[in-house]
Amino acid sequence: MPVVATSSPSDQDLRTAVISLKSAHPTLGIAKIHALLLAGYPDWIVSEKRTKKILQSEGLTLQTSQSTAEATLTSPSPTKHSKASGSGTVNVYPSSKLIPNLEISKYNAKIEVKHFNKKKGKGLVAKEKILAGTPLWKEDPYIVAAEWEIYDLQQSGQACSFCTTPFTSTITTSLITSCSASCHARFCNRLCRDRSARTHPLLCPVQNPASIPLLRWARKTEWMALHALACMTSRVVTLCQNTKDPKDAIVAEEEWRIVSSFATLSIEDRAKYHFRESRNEPDSESWRMAFNLYMQAFKEPPTPPDQKKLEKLIKNPLRADITQGLFQYDAFLKNLGKMSLNLEAHGGLYVLHSHLNHSCQPNVSIRHLDQRSALFRITAISLKDIEPGEELFITYVNPTMSVEQRRDELEQWGFGRCECARCVKEEREELEAKSHIVGEGGDEDLFKFSQADLERELKIGLGVM
Repeated sequence: MPVVATSSPSDQDLRTAVISLKSAHPTLGIAKIHALLLAGYPDWIVSEKRTKKILQSEGLTLQTSQSTAEATLTSPSPTKHSKASGSGTVNVYPSSKLIPNLEISKYNAKIEVKHFNKKKGKGLVAKEKILAGTPLWKEDPYIVAAEWEIYDLQQSGQACSFCTTPFTSTITTSLITSCSASCHARFCNRLCRDRSARTHPLLCPVQNPASIPLLRWARKTEWMALHALACMTSRVVTLCQNTKDPKDAIVAEEEWRIVSSFATLSIEDRAKYHFRESRNEPDSESWRMAFNLYMQAFKEPPTPPDQKKLEKLIKNPLRADITQGLFQYDAFLKNLGKMSLNLEAHGGLYVLHSHLNHSCQPNVSIRHLDQRSALFRITAISLKDIEPGEELFITYVNPTMSVEQRRDELEQWGFGRCECARCVKEEREELEAKSHIVGEGGDEDLFKFSQADLERELKIGLGVM
């Protein structure tokens, strides 16, 4: 007789799986989420009551107000919505998740991950005092979608297709190795070539020619988030192939937990709630075009020969929750937004780096110090003394901009109005300067503007806005 699975997952494993499924399917009810859970984890024994309890404890059940059309999800669903009291404005913020069993100590034993609240999410906090100028950790990217200048060098075989290092006279030519005679990809050495097996095959023009139109269009439109999403998808799908081996199955689970943990705000929500009319961003027509090319590259090649080549690379079906989390259109839009929010300036996506929150007065700087792989490995360095319990911050925007410009930039990314100490101080100083000018006989219109600012601050302080 066949052996019947009787394993019951731990609360943490079940919670992670349920949240992941609900993130991919925010409109589905408890029963359907439970059905997807059982389909994705056939060896688990989980009651619908237990699934319901987790959804309710995480605030992931639909809350109906005046009508079904107004139903929204509370944090930590894919997007967090809140309605400002006394106004008709709906604020939509990114959501994020903790990575279960993340080994922070391998980076630095003096820091830890902390979950603050539903709106702010997670961050990094000092456990011990950290002195100014201390290297906090070094980190290689989860994936890297290099800046376009470097990408062009990679395409022409003049930079490593894995670590992005340009080939110069300092690199021993005899160590450089290629993917194949027909592929443009070249690598610094055998180690880089071997490591590239996590992402390169599904993006290789020889092994998977169906990926060519997607990558060409990403380059033509200079859409780094799309390129990064292609790299992330390639890695996840590749590492999920050998799931018959228990160790490989664990790897696949860990990969999906990492992907699900990155801060998420759908590009559709960003466009709806945060983009300015003047912002040069891909529109809904571009999203649909990108999705079609994405599906051709990883799921539905247009020709039989391309289909056969893809089948050689993807021999085993993905888990149901991963398939839904990658290849549904809504999930695709969320993943595009996820890439935009988390990519470092040079195109790398880093696990621990993604935990750092913003301040216009940061105490941590991200540097590319390693000359051998300057655009690949990052080093986090403390800018000043950091006390125990103090949060680690980087800046998401150009710190030389004015307070209005910084706040506007952050609001367009969905982070809301910045209320860091520097912004509050500079805003107060500007208001005082305007009041002083009016007191000296300044412009009456300026006085009206100043009064409006003061009234707004009073309303915020009283909870009216």
